[in-house]
Amino acid sequence: MKKLIIVIVLIVHSSFLITDCNSQWVQSSGIPSVNVYSFSVGINRIFAGTYSNGVYYSTNSGLSWSPSGVNGNWVYAMASLDSTIFAGTSFGVFRSTNNGTNWTQMLSNTWIYSILIYNSRVFIGTSVGGVFISTDNGVTWEPSSLSNMAILSFATFGTNILAGSRTNGIYISTNNGIDWAQTSLNNKTVNSIHVISNNIYAGTDVSGVYLSTDNASTWIQTTLNNRSVSSLSSSGNSIYVGTFNYGIYRIYNNGANWVQINEGFSATPRVYGLMVTNNLLLAGTNSAVWRRPLSEITGIQNNSTETPLSYSLSQNYPNPFNPTTKIKFDVMRLGDVKIVVYNITGRVIQTLVNERLQPGTYEASFNGSQISSGVYFYRMIIHSGGSSTDGYSETKRMVLIK
Repeated sequence: MKKLIIVIVLIVHSSFLITDCNSQWVQSSGIPSVNVYSFSVGINRIFAGTYSNGVYYSTNSGLSWSPSGVNGNWVYAMASLDSTIFAGTSFGVFRSTNNGTNWTQMLSNTWIYSILIYNSRVFIGTSVGGVFISTDNGVTWEPSSLSNMAILSFATFGTNILAGSRTNGIYISTNNGIDWAQTSLNNKTVNSIHVISNNIYAGTDVSGVYLSTDNASTWIQTTLNNRSVSSLSSSGNSIYVGTFNYGIYRIYNNGANWVQINEGFSATPRVYGLMVTNNLLLAGTNSAVWRRPLSEITGIQNNSTETPLSYSLSQNYPNPFNPTTKIKFDVMRLGDVKIVVYNITGRVIQTLVNERLQPGTYEASFNGSQISSGVYFYRMIIHSGGSSTDGYSETKRMVLIK
Protein backbone atom coordinates (compact mmCIF):
# COMPACT_ATOMS: atom_id res chain seq x y z
CA MET A 1 0.00 0.00 0.00
CA LYS A 2 2.82 2.40 0.78
CA LYS A 3 4.42 1.81 -2.62
CA LEU A 4 1.06 2.44 -4.36
CA ILE A 5 0.71 5.84 -2.68
CA ILE A 6 4.14 6.88 -3.96
CA VAL A 7 3.16 5.89 -7.49
CA ILE A 8 0.03 8.04 -7.32
CA VAL A 9 2.10 11.10 -6.45
CA LEU A 10 4.35 10.49 -9.42
CA ILE A 11 1.34 10.18 -11.73
CA VAL A 12 0.00 13.56 -10.68
CA HIS A 13 3.25 15.45 -11.07
CA SER A 14 5.08 13.74 -13.94
CA SER A 15 5.26 15.27 -17.42
CA PHE A 16 7.14 14.23 -20.55
CA LEU A 17 6.74 13.69 -24.28
CA ILE A 18 5.77 10.44 -25.94
CA THR A 19 4.66 9.98 -29.55
CA ASP A 20 1.25 8.51 -30.41
CA CYS A 21 1.63 5.89 -33.16
CA ASN A 22 -1.88 4.48 -33.35
CA SER A 23 -3.11 6.13 -36.55
CA GLN A 24 -2.39 8.69 -39.23
CA TRP A 25 -3.85 11.88 -40.65
CA VAL A 26 -5.60 11.60 -44.02
CA GLN A 27 -6.00 14.54 -46.41
CA SER A 28 -9.51 15.45 -47.56
CA SER A 29 -10.37 16.04 -51.21
CA GLY A 30 -11.98 18.95 -53.02
CA ILE A 31 -10.10 21.91 -51.53
CA PRO A 32 -7.05 23.09 -53.50
CA SER A 33 -3.66 23.33 -51.82
CA VAL A 34 -4.36 26.58 -49.98
CA ASN A 35 -4.44 27.70 -46.36
CA VAL A 36 -7.58 26.64 -44.48
CA TYR A 37 -8.14 29.08 -41.63
CA SER A 38 -11.48 28.31 -40.00
CA PHE A 39 -14.38 25.88 -39.50
CA SER A 40 -18.03 26.02 -38.53
CA VAL A 41 -20.99 23.63 -38.41
CA GLY A 42 -24.35 24.31 -40.09
CA ILE A 43 -27.28 21.96 -40.60
CA ASN A 44 -25.82 18.67 -41.86
CA ARG A 45 -22.86 20.62 -43.27
CA ILE A 46 -19.37 21.55 -42.15
CA PHE A 47 -17.94 24.80 -43.51
CA ALA A 48 -14.28 25.70 -44.04
CA GLY A 49 -12.83 29.14 -44.70
CA THR A 50 -9.84 29.31 -47.03
CA TYR A 51 -7.18 31.65 -48.36
CA SER A 52 -8.49 33.55 -51.44
CA ASN A 53 -10.90 30.73 -52.35
CA GLY A 54 -13.78 31.62 -50.06
CA VAL A 55 -15.93 29.08 -48.24
CA TYR A 56 -16.21 25.33 -48.85
CA TYR A 57 -18.72 22.88 -47.40
CA SER A 58 -18.76 19.15 -46.68
CA THR A 59 -21.71 16.82 -46.16
CA ASN A 60 -19.64 13.76 -45.26
CA SER A 61 -17.74 14.84 -42.13
CA GLY A 62 -14.93 16.51 -44.04
CA LEU A 63 -14.07 13.62 -46.32
CA SER A 64 -14.68 15.76 -49.43
CA TRP A 65 -15.48 19.43 -50.01
CA SER A 66 -17.36 21.62 -52.52
CA PRO A 67 -17.32 25.41 -53.07
CA SER A 68 -19.99 27.32 -51.15
CA GLY A 69 -19.32 30.92 -52.14
CA VAL A 70 -17.59 34.12 -50.96
CA ASN A 71 -15.06 33.54 -53.75
CA GLY A 72 -11.87 35.56 -53.84
CA ASN A 73 -11.92 36.24 -50.09
CA TRP A 74 -9.59 35.19 -47.32
CA VAL A 75 -11.96 33.69 -44.75
CA TYR A 76 -10.22 33.97 -41.38
CA ALA A 77 -13.22 33.25 -39.14
CA MET A 78 -16.57 31.48 -39.27
CA ALA A 79 -19.51 31.07 -36.89
CA SER A 80 -22.96 29.55 -37.24
CA LEU A 81 -26.34 29.22 -35.57
CA ASP A 82 -28.51 26.61 -37.24
CA SER A 83 -28.77 27.60 -40.94
CA THR A 84 -27.30 31.08 -40.45
CA ILE A 85 -23.59 31.16 -41.23
CA PHE A 86 -21.21 34.11 -40.82
CA ALA A 87 -17.86 34.38 -42.60
CA GLY A 88 -15.27 36.93 -41.49
CA THR A 89 -13.06 37.83 -44.43
CA SER A 90 -10.39 40.21 -45.67
CA PHE A 91 -13.22 42.35 -47.12
CA GLY A 92 -15.69 42.33 -44.24
CA VAL A 93 -18.53 40.10 -43.06
CA PHE A 94 -20.64 37.80 -45.25
CA ARG A 95 -23.82 36.05 -44.10
CA SER A 96 -25.82 33.11 -45.36
CA THR A 97 -29.30 32.46 -44.00
CA ASN A 98 -29.87 29.26 -46.01
CA ASN A 99 -27.05 27.01 -44.84
CA GLY A 100 -24.41 28.28 -47.25
CA THR A 101 -26.40 28.27 -50.47
CA ASN A 102 -26.34 32.07 -50.92
CA TRP A 103 -24.19 34.76 -49.30
CA THR A 104 -24.71 38.49 -48.71
CA GLN A 105 -22.04 40.98 -47.69
CA MET A 106 -23.14 42.62 -44.43
CA LEU A 107 -20.08 44.76 -43.64
CA SER A 108 -17.33 45.86 -46.04
CA ASN A 109 -13.80 47.25 -46.05
CA THR A 110 -12.84 45.68 -42.72
CA TRP A 111 -10.55 42.75 -42.03
CA ILE A 112 -12.27 40.27 -39.70
CA TYR A 113 -10.16 37.89 -37.60
CA SER A 114 -12.78 36.37 -35.26
CA ILE A 115 -16.56 35.90 -34.89
CA LEU A 116 -18.77 34.90 -31.96
CA ILE A 117 -22.55 34.35 -31.87
CA TYR A 118 -23.76 34.65 -28.29
CA ASN A 119 -26.93 35.68 -26.48
CA SER A 120 -28.73 37.05 -29.59
CA ARG A 121 -25.70 39.10 -30.56
CA VAL A 122 -22.95 38.70 -33.15
CA PHE A 123 -19.46 39.84 -32.15
CA ILE A 124 -16.65 40.40 -34.64
CA GLY A 125 -12.98 40.98 -33.92
CA THR A 126 -11.40 43.34 -36.45
CA SER A 127 -7.79 43.91 -37.49
CA VAL A 128 -7.45 47.39 -35.98
CA GLY A 129 -10.83 48.52 -34.62
CA GLY A 130 -11.40 46.07 -31.79
CA VAL A 131 -14.82 44.47 -31.21
CA PHE A 132 -17.98 45.38 -33.12
CA ILE A 133 -21.44 44.11 -32.12
CA SER A 134 -24.65 43.47 -34.06
CA THR A 135 -28.00 43.00 -32.33
CA ASP A 136 -29.96 42.48 -35.57
CA ASN A 137 -28.28 39.39 -37.00
CA GLY A 138 -25.53 41.27 -38.82
CA VAL A 139 -27.57 43.98 -40.53
CA THR A 140 -26.01 46.84 -38.56
CA TRP A 141 -22.87 47.02 -36.44
CA GLU A 142 -21.76 49.22 -33.55
CA PRO A 143 -18.26 49.55 -32.08
CA SER A 144 -17.80 48.35 -28.51
CA SER A 145 -15.69 49.94 -25.80
CA LEU A 146 -12.89 47.49 -26.67
CA SER A 147 -11.36 49.38 -29.60
CA ASN A 148 -8.14 50.34 -31.38
CA MET A 149 -6.61 46.86 -31.46
CA ALA A 150 -6.69 43.54 -33.30
CA ILE A 151 -9.03 40.95 -31.76
CA LEU A 152 -7.98 37.46 -32.84
CA SER A 153 -10.21 35.13 -30.80
CA PHE A 154 -13.38 34.81 -28.73
CA ALA A 155 -14.79 32.37 -26.19
CA THR A 156 -17.53 32.27 -23.57
CA PHE A 157 -17.72 30.79 -20.09
CA GLY A 158 -20.84 31.10 -17.99
CA THR A 159 -22.29 34.51 -18.82
CA ASN A 160 -18.87 36.01 -19.58
CA ILE A 161 -17.17 36.75 -22.91
CA LEU A 162 -13.43 36.52 -23.50
CA ALA A 163 -11.56 38.29 -26.30
CA GLY A 164 -7.97 37.50 -27.24
CA SER A 165 -5.98 40.38 -28.70
CA ARG A 166 -2.71 40.94 -30.51
CA THR A 167 0.01 41.81 -27.94
CA ASN A 168 -2.50 42.92 -25.25
CA GLY A 169 -3.61 39.54 -23.96
CA ILE A 170 -7.16 38.61 -22.95
CA TYR A 171 -10.06 40.91 -22.09
CA ILE A 172 -13.26 39.89 -20.29
CA SER A 173 -16.80 41.24 -20.44
CA THR A 174 -19.36 40.35 -17.79
CA ASN A 175 -22.24 42.37 -19.30
CA ASN A 176 -22.70 41.04 -22.83
CA GLY A 177 -19.87 43.02 -24.43
CA ILE A 178 -20.81 46.47 -23.14
CA ASP A 179 -17.74 46.85 -20.92
CA TRP A 180 -14.38 45.09 -21.04
CA ALA A 181 -11.57 44.62 -18.53
CA GLN A 182 -8.06 43.36 -19.19
CA THR A 183 -7.13 40.13 -17.43
CA SER A 184 -3.77 39.32 -15.86
CA LEU A 185 -2.76 37.61 -19.12
CA ASN A 186 -2.03 41.05 -20.52
CA ASN A 187 1.14 40.96 -22.57
CA LYS A 188 0.61 38.13 -25.07
CA THR A 189 -0.79 37.65 -28.52
CA VAL A 190 -3.71 35.27 -27.99
CA ASN A 191 -4.68 33.47 -31.19
CA SER A 192 -7.20 31.07 -29.66
CA ILE A 193 -9.24 30.60 -26.48
CA HIS A 194 -11.01 27.40 -25.49
CA VAL A 195 -13.08 26.51 -22.42
CA ILE A 196 -13.68 23.08 -20.86
CA SER A 197 -15.79 23.12 -17.72
CA ASN A 198 -13.96 25.46 -15.30
CA ASN A 199 -10.72 25.46 -17.28
CA ILE A 200 -9.89 28.25 -19.74
CA TYR A 201 -7.05 27.62 -22.20
CA ALA A 202 -5.28 30.36 -24.15
CA GLY A 203 -3.10 29.66 -27.19
CA THR A 204 -0.40 32.31 -27.60
CA ASP A 205 2.39 33.30 -29.93
CA VAL A 206 5.79 31.87 -28.91
CA SER A 207 4.76 31.08 -25.31
CA GLY A 208 2.47 28.10 -25.90
CA VAL A 209 -0.66 27.36 -23.90
CA TYR A 210 -1.79 29.12 -20.71
CA LEU A 211 -4.45 27.83 -18.30
CA SER A 212 -6.81 29.58 -15.90
CA THR A 213 -8.89 27.66 -13.35
CA ASP A 214 -10.34 30.71 -11.56
CA ASN A 215 -12.52 32.47 -14.15
CA ALA A 216 -9.59 34.19 -15.93
CA SER A 217 -8.33 35.90 -12.76
CA THR A 218 -4.90 34.22 -12.85
CA TRP A 219 -3.04 32.23 -15.48
CA ILE A 220 -0.33 29.57 -15.43
CA GLN A 221 1.84 28.49 -18.33
CA THR A 222 1.44 24.81 -19.22
CA THR A 223 4.33 22.50 -20.06
CA LEU A 224 3.62 23.10 -23.76
CA ASN A 225 5.33 26.45 -23.35
CA ASN A 226 7.58 27.16 -26.32
CA ARG A 227 5.32 26.96 -29.38
CA SER A 228 3.32 29.50 -31.37
CA VAL A 229 -0.23 28.24 -30.97
CA SER A 230 -2.81 29.06 -33.63
CA SER A 231 -5.87 27.05 -32.63
CA LEU A 232 -7.45 24.96 -29.87
CA SER A 233 -10.22 22.38 -29.80
CA SER A 234 -11.26 19.61 -27.39
CA SER A 235 -12.93 16.29 -26.81
CA GLY A 236 -13.57 15.09 -23.29
CA ASN A 237 -10.65 16.24 -21.17
CA SER A 238 -8.21 16.33 -24.09
CA ILE A 239 -7.21 19.64 -25.66
CA TYR A 240 -5.95 19.61 -29.25
CA VAL A 241 -3.38 22.27 -30.08
CA GLY A 242 -2.55 23.52 -33.58
CA THR A 243 0.81 25.26 -33.97
CA PHE A 244 2.41 27.34 -36.69
CA ASN A 245 5.53 25.23 -37.24
CA TYR A 246 5.25 22.01 -35.22
CA GLY A 247 1.95 20.49 -36.28
CA ILE A 248 -0.61 19.27 -33.74
CA TYR A 249 -0.42 18.25 -30.09
CA ARG A 250 -2.82 16.68 -27.61
CA ILE A 251 -2.54 17.97 -24.04
CA TYR A 252 -4.25 16.53 -20.97
CA ASN A 253 -4.02 16.46 -17.17
CA ASN A 254 -4.72 20.22 -17.18
CA GLY A 255 -1.76 20.84 -19.46
CA ALA A 256 0.74 18.77 -17.47
CA ASN A 257 1.17 16.15 -20.20
CA TRP A 258 1.30 16.41 -23.97
CA VAL A 259 1.84 14.27 -27.03
CA GLN A 260 2.62 15.23 -30.63
CA ILE A 261 0.20 13.67 -33.16
CA ASN A 262 1.68 14.38 -36.61
CA GLU A 263 1.72 10.84 -38.04
CA GLY A 264 0.68 10.75 -41.70
CA PHE A 265 1.47 14.32 -42.72
CA SER A 266 3.69 14.51 -45.79
CA ALA A 267 5.48 17.41 -44.06
CA THR A 268 4.98 19.05 -40.69
CA PRO A 269 2.09 21.43 -41.40
CA ARG A 270 1.37 24.97 -40.37
CA VAL A 271 -1.98 24.55 -38.63
CA TYR A 272 -4.51 27.40 -38.70
CA GLY A 273 -7.74 25.82 -37.48
CA LEU A 274 -8.97 22.78 -35.56
CA MET A 275 -12.45 21.40 -35.01
CA VAL A 276 -13.90 18.29 -33.35
CA THR A 277 -17.02 16.95 -35.06
CA ASN A 278 -18.66 13.54 -35.48
CA ASN A 279 -15.89 11.82 -33.47
CA LEU A 280 -13.28 13.27 -35.84
CA LEU A 281 -10.59 15.91 -35.48
CA LEU A 282 -10.34 18.20 -38.51
CA ALA A 283 -7.22 20.29 -39.12
CA GLY A 284 -7.07 23.29 -41.42
CA THR A 285 -3.48 23.64 -42.60
CA ASN A 286 -1.32 25.22 -45.28
CA SER A 287 -2.17 22.22 -47.48
CA ALA A 288 -5.99 21.99 -47.20
CA VAL A 289 -7.99 19.91 -44.68
CA TRP A 290 -6.83 16.78 -42.88
CA ARG A 291 -8.96 14.47 -40.71
CA ARG A 292 -8.34 11.83 -38.07
CA PRO A 293 -10.66 9.69 -35.88
CA LEU A 294 -10.59 10.65 -32.21
CA SER A 295 -10.78 7.00 -31.20
CA GLU A 296 -7.46 6.36 -32.93
CA ILE A 297 -5.79 9.43 -31.40
CA THR A 298 -6.81 8.57 -27.85
CA GLY A 299 -6.75 4.81 -28.37
CA ILE A 300 -10.28 4.42 -26.95
CA GLN A 301 -13.03 2.38 -28.56
CA ASN A 302 -16.57 2.01 -27.19
CA ASN A 303 -17.44 -1.68 -27.62
CA SER A 304 -20.83 -1.60 -25.88
CA THR A 305 -23.22 1.01 -24.51
CA GLU A 306 -24.97 -1.46 -22.20
CA THR A 307 -24.48 -0.49 -18.56
CA PRO A 308 -22.10 -2.92 -16.78
CA LEU A 309 -23.04 -4.18 -13.31
CA SER A 310 -19.69 -3.03 -11.88
CA TYR A 311 -16.43 -1.28 -12.66
CA SER A 312 -13.65 -3.55 -13.92
CA LEU A 313 -10.20 -3.42 -15.46
CA SER A 314 -9.24 -6.49 -17.51
CA GLN A 315 -5.83 -7.97 -18.07
CA ASN A 316 -4.26 -6.64 -21.25
CA TYR A 317 -4.15 -8.93 -24.26
CA PRO A 318 -1.92 -10.20 -25.57
CA ASN A 319 0.39 -10.40 -22.58
CA PRO A 320 3.37 -10.54 -23.02
CA PHE A 321 3.09 -8.23 -26.05
CA ASN A 322 5.21 -6.69 -28.82
CA PRO A 323 4.68 -3.86 -29.50
CA THR A 324 0.91 -3.32 -29.12
CA THR A 325 -1.68 -4.55 -26.66
CA LYS A 326 -5.30 -3.83 -25.77
CA ILE A 327 -6.88 -3.09 -22.39
CA LYS A 328 -10.60 -3.64 -21.83
CA PHE A 329 -12.45 -1.83 -19.04
CA ASP A 330 -16.03 -1.38 -17.82
CA VAL A 331 -17.55 1.90 -16.66
CA MET A 332 -20.66 1.51 -14.48
CA ARG A 333 -21.57 5.21 -14.06
CA LEU A 334 -20.86 8.48 -15.84
CA GLY A 335 -17.50 9.68 -14.56
CA ASP A 336 -13.94 10.83 -15.15
CA VAL A 337 -11.83 7.87 -16.22
CA LYS A 338 -8.04 7.80 -16.27
CA ILE A 339 -5.78 4.91 -17.29
CA VAL A 340 -2.06 5.51 -16.87
CA VAL A 341 0.88 3.31 -17.89
CA TYR A 342 4.05 3.61 -15.81
CA ASN A 343 7.31 1.70 -15.51
CA ILE A 344 8.63 -0.23 -12.56
CA THR A 345 10.19 2.88 -10.99
CA GLY A 346 6.88 4.73 -11.06
CA ARG A 347 7.64 7.05 -13.98
CA VAL A 348 4.64 7.79 -16.19
CA ILE A 349 5.00 6.31 -19.67
CA GLN A 350 1.68 7.35 -21.20
CA THR A 351 -1.81 8.41 -20.19
CA LEU A 352 -4.01 6.17 -22.32
CA VAL A 353 -7.37 7.51 -21.17
CA ASN A 354 -8.28 10.81 -19.55
CA GLU A 355 -11.90 11.33 -20.49
CA ARG A 356 -15.37 11.74 -19.03
CA LEU A 357 -17.08 8.55 -20.19
CA GLN A 358 -20.65 7.31 -20.25
CA PRO A 359 -21.48 3.84 -18.86
CA GLY A 360 -20.28 1.11 -21.19
CA THR A 361 -17.52 -1.29 -22.13
CA TYR A 362 -14.40 0.25 -23.64
CA GLU A 363 -11.07 -0.81 -25.06
CA ALA A 364 -7.83 1.19 -25.04
CA SER A 365 -4.72 0.47 -27.11
CA PHE A 366 -1.12 0.84 -25.96
CA ASN A 367 1.87 0.96 -28.31
CA GLY A 368 5.23 0.15 -26.73
CA SER A 369 7.37 0.57 -29.85
CA GLN A 370 9.29 3.50 -28.32
CA ILE A 371 10.11 1.91 -24.97
CA SER A 372 12.38 -0.97 -23.96
CA SER A 373 11.43 -4.51 -22.96
CA GLY A 374 10.39 -4.95 -19.37
CA VAL A 375 7.62 -5.00 -16.79
CA TYR A 376 5.10 -2.16 -16.85
CA PHE A 377 1.96 -1.36 -14.89
CA TYR A 378 -1.33 0.23 -15.87
CA ARG A 379 -3.74 1.77 -13.41
CA MET A 380 -7.37 2.82 -13.83
CA ILE A 381 -8.87 5.53 -11.62
CA ILE A 382 -12.54 6.52 -11.86
CA HIS A 383 -14.24 9.46 -10.17
CA SER A 384 -17.98 9.45 -10.75
CA GLY A 385 -18.70 12.63 -8.80
CA GLY A 386 -20.79 10.90 -6.16
CA SER A 387 -19.81 9.58 -2.75
CA SER A 388 -16.48 7.93 -2.03
CA THR A 389 -18.04 4.54 -2.74
CA ASP A 390 -18.74 5.60 -6.34
CA GLY A 391 -15.04 5.72 -7.25
CA TYR A 392 -12.83 2.88 -8.40
CA SER A 393 -9.14 2.15 -8.86
CA GLU A 394 -7.19 -0.93 -9.89
CA THR A 395 -3.65 -1.66 -11.08
CA LYS A 396 -2.46 -4.53 -13.28
CA ARG A 397 0.92 -5.73 -14.55
CA MET A 398 1.98 -6.29 -18.18
CA VAL A 399 5.17 -7.40 -19.91
CA LEU A 400 6.73 -6.04 -23.11
CA ILE A 401 9.13 -8.46 -24.86
CA LYS A 402 11.00 -7.41 -28.01
